[in-house]
Amino acid sequence: MTETILSHTPVRAPDLVVSRGAGGMWRVEAVSQALTHWAGLEPQAVAGRILKELFPEVSPGFDYLADEVLVGERPLRNITVHLLAPADCYLLAEVLEGGLHRDYHERQVHFYFKPLPVGQGRQHPPVGKFGLVGVSPGMQEVYRKIALYAASDAAVVVTGETGTGKELVARALHEQSERRGRAFVAVNCSAISPELLESELFGHEKGAFTGAVRAHRGRFERAHQGTIFLDEIGDMPLAAQTKLLRVLEEGHLERVGSEQSQKVDVRVIGATNVPLERMVNEGRFRADLYHRVAVLRVHLPPLRRRSEDVPLLVETFLEMFRGKYRKPVLRLTSEALALLQAYLWPGNVRELRNVLERVFVETEAEVIGARAFREWVNERQDFTPGDWGPEPGAGHTRIVPPYPAVDPVRLLSGGHRPALVAPATDGLLLMPRRTTKPADLDEEEIRSACRSAGGNLTAAARLLGVHRATLYRYMKKLGLDREALGC
Repeated sequence: MTETILSHTPVRAPDLVVSRGAGGMWRVEAVSQALTHWAGLEPQAVAGRILKELFPEVSPGFDYLADEVLVGERPLRNITVHLLAPADCYLLAEVLEGGLHRDYHERQVHFYFKPLPVGQGRQHPPVGKFGLVGVSPGMQEVYRKIALYAASDAAVVVTGETGTGKELVARALHEQSERRGRAFVAVNCSAISPELLESELFGHEKGAFTGAVRAHRGRFERAHQGTIFLDEIGDMPLAAQTKLLRVLEEGHLERVGSEQSQKVDVRVIGATNVPLERMVNEGRFRADLYHRVAVLRVHLPPLRRRSEDVPLLVETFLEMFRGKYRKPVLRLTSEALALLQAYLWPGNVRELRNVLERVFVETEAEVIGARAFREWVNERQDFTPGDWGPEPGAGHTRIVPPYPAVDPVRLLSGGHRPALVAPATDGLLLMPRRTTKPADLDEEEIRSACRSAGGNLTAAARLLGVHRATLYRYMKKLGLDREALGC
């Protein structure tokens, strides 16, 4: 079998029909002969069984997928599921809402499956090159320059905001060059005091200064025939800049306290998140050194300008965390991905990695929904990142844009606009500031969500981070109805 893309309008009978009643438990109504074969089940012993008990070793769980279809009110297509036992096979699933049960009290969900070819398993599309992740045009240009510049020994400056992965680019340039296999030495010029940086880079002789009890090989000597990466090169003191210029021009250096020079063969790669041109104009960076270190330039685009790479980065980090924490967290819902793509990411890829690790540690489910990010979004509503972003120089810039975004990236083939939250009256992303459990819902909170959702109870439930059935239950408990809420 080579065709793995499911039709969006299934014409055959579903492979699995499940229904959920007032108790909230998914029960099996019917299972196809093909699914019983794949799952190793007895066809006569499936009807009426609890879904999670009948399929205990499925990843992601069928109950999670069914919940997502009803809560999101949209189908799920081309979802890879892993039947762990006894078949240990992969299936491609399409999950659709099936309407009301024949007794008109229960809601149904239909599953359609196709087997994936042996060895295909969970599909990992090409996500980048050289250890970097991304398929956006900006990243394609980065890959092109890495491949082009790796063969040269000319100095390179890598530019980009904090957290974009400048050291990864430097390592890729080294690994793709003929210097691979030799030393790659990284130095953060802003992390070492100005008094010690010159000694750390170029070394010193015994007795060169108080505390120099022995001779010291500097980073340039250690990087001989390899590559040295000077992170935050713009923060280098002027005295050290003078020595660096000589190394670049003559290939010789002198240790602090020495009168003898020695030859070094090092390729220099610098990185900065502040334009060196600005620092030259301010007199903080030598103009002649600028022309030496910026022979070649690679610019890493900020994450907010390559939102199409967010799903790839998410999958890469989830795979990393699954191995680190030994937890079967498989993916994010489409609403959660849409939320991450709408965020402006002042901390770029590093910030994305950190928030995903936080949510990964906190979650107990196989699928991470948008509600899991609610506390994190609330923390950043009033964050002031400085002069980055679409309104440079603003004294107080919100880092969460209006949602849905002006031109949101479509995550579903149907082109549906994500309906996680409604725009608030001030144009900012409205997310409830609750961090407590759903059992603490109160009347004022429900009223506020209904007003924000324009009277739509389904949207109000999403704003509150609960299922619609949960919202109905608390409305009944509190004696609220649609008329009283204006819904």
